[in-house]
Amino acid sequence: MDWQGRIVTTPDTLFGKPRIAGTRIGVDFVLDLLASGWSEAKVLEQYPQLKTEDLQAVFAFVRDCMKDESFVLPARPAATA
Repeated sequence: MDWQGRIVTTPDTLFGKPRIAGTRIGVDFVLDLLASGWSEAKVLEQYPQLKTEDLQAVFAFVRDCMKDESFVLPARPAATA
């Protein structure tokens, strides 16, 4: 998925945060809905201006952003039996 036509950023909209082109719906907002348990169908129903391809673009954008990042997660203590 080529997200570059669907995810845009402009300094005067949403404080320059990435958003879905033609909307004021931020990438972070969509991710928050999905992380909160919303299904793709519910997102599309509640925000009819979005298309399935927009949601795919959100994931592709985040994937590409994370490719060049490294993350160190805190170690979890070993479970004891």
